[in-house]
Formats: sequence, structure tokens, C-alpha cells
Amino acid sequence: MMLKTILIIGTGGFLGSISRYGVSLLTTKWWGNGFPWGTLTVNILGSFLIGVIYGLAVQNDWLTADMRLFLAIGFCGSFTTFSTFSYDIIQMINTGHFIYTALYVAGSILLGLMAVFAGIGLFKLA
Repeated sequence: MMLKTILIIGTGGFLGSISRYGVSLLTTKWWGNGFPWGTLTVNILGSFLIGVIYGLAVQNDWLTADMRLFLAIGFCGSFTTFSTFSYDIIQMINTGHFIYTALYVAGSILLGLMAVFAGIGLFKLA
């Protein structure tokens, strides 16, 4: 059972990462590389897609558990983690955790930026 789950998520992840690369190539070709159009595009598309996936899963029960794993965790997870971040925010707002939501958003952005700078800094020291 665990192997099946890993293969389902891994296959979705494989397709999501290839799709992300394809979108990045297309956006660079269309709009150039002076702005991170590829990242912005996959983040918005991924957020929309994960909303559709969860909407179908909750409202209509059209997606099996395996399909949710494949699409939401596998595909969207490798296409962009921003989609999961956005969905988490909506879930927190829906449960009325506004302070936690604000802390999560601010913390994710600020700590994420700090982590990137720290990672870059490690190689500047070497």
C-alpha cells in the first residue's frame, strides 16, 4: 500500500516538474527573462488547479483518494508549492484563525527569504 502511494505521488510529481519547466520555457520565449514570469505563472496556475482539485474532491466527491494524491500532492506539489501555501491560507481563514493566518503568511515569506539569503551566503563564504 505504501509503495503504491509513493508511486502515485512520484508519477504526479514527475509530470508536475516537467510541466513547470515547460511553462518556464514558454513564458521566457514569450515575455523574456527580465521578470520571473514562469514562476508567477506556475504559482497562479497551480493555485487555481489545487482549488479545482479540492473543490471537486469536497463538493462532488468525483476524485478518488488516489487521484487527489496524484493531482494535489504529486502534480501540484512539484509544479508549485505556492498552491499548497495558498490553500493552507484559505483553510486557516475558513476556520477563523486570522492571527495564525497572518503569522503563517508573514513567517513563510520572511523566513523563506531569509533562508534563501542564508543558503546563498553559505556559498559566498566558501
